[in-house]
Amino acid sequence: MRLLRAPGVYAPQDDTALLVEAMRAAAIPAGVRVLDIGTGTGALAIAAIRAGAAEVTGVDVSRRAVWTARINAALHRLPMRVRLGNALDVIADERFDLVLANPPYVPAANPCAASGPARAWDAGVDGRQLLDPLCARTFDLLVPGGVVLIVHSALCGVDTTVRQLRDNGLKAAVVQRRWVPFGPVMNGRIDFLERHGLIAPGQRQEELVVIRGDRPERPQGDGGAERSGAR
Repeated sequence: MRLLRAPGVYAPQDDTALLVEAMRAAAIPAGVRVLDIGTGTGALAIAAIRAGAAEVTGVDVSRRAVWTARINAALHRLPMRVRLGNALDVIADERFDLVLANPPYVPAANPCAASGPARAWDAGVDGRQLLDPLCARTFDLLVPGGVVLIVHSALCGVDTTVRQLRDNGLKAAVVQRRWVPFGPVMNGRIDFLERHGLIAPGQRQEELVVIRGDRPERPQGDGGAERSGAR
């Protein structure tokens, strides 16, 4: 699928492809509502529409990404809503059957928020600057029985993501794994990664993982599912 990409917008890469594979393997029923967090070019949102989603919302903090995703959706004549901002804020009152998330996860020496194109990958010293709030809020983004699929590097703590999702009321497990060579961003900070013990000396590959979280169905006979009752 050919997509346009404005300068500075994150290009679909191995993590995007792995998340698409996980979505297809999940066999999500047709007609679902989907949220794509960090939509970039709109690649994942468009893949969800083509997989049978009835309503897809893409969200990104980059204005260039928002316009790029809108243009790509229009070029492919696909219905897609694209909104600007932090997904945890701009769609806080909505619920979805499926949430796709490819958040920034690359460890960075500067703990402050990234700017410019680096917003698509820099995520604090441990790579969890965006992952932690996402894990904390995902339960409330999903309808009962809804699914979240999150892709990130194993450098960021796979067990941490699984534990946080479970602590916040979801069933969670790793469903996809793939080793890939370092790209330009990772190769540019090898000294930092080695110094902080995030990679072994000489390591030039990272493992990407997709973690699936399921919000339990609403228990029969009550008016709703609280987090404490869903664990």
